[in-house]
Amino acid sequence: HVAVGGDVFTLTLPEKRGSGGKRSDGGGALTAQMPGQVREILAEVGAPVERGQAILLLEAMKMEIRVTAPQAGTLTRLLVSAGDVVERGQVLAEVE
Repeated sequence: HVAVGGDVFTLTLPEKRGSGGKRSDGGGALTAQMPGQVREILAEVGAPVERGQAILLLEAMKMEIRVTAPQAGTLTRLLVSAGDVVERGQVLAEVE
């Protein structure tokens, strides 16, 4: 637990990716690890991306969070726009 400015937040470790059969086709959903606001989109749908390449930037609790591609592939879906407010676990984009 972390207390900041009178608010208490519970931190958890992210789940391991790639352990389920759902991603056997090489596709991957990028999700928000915490609530925040989309600050900038850094890649376009249809663009090739490399593993670890930043797809978008989130701002949460005055921190910048880089949402990166889980593997090399193509950005097939982008489900948010700059300025959108997102919730923890919300799917932001997909890479196949």
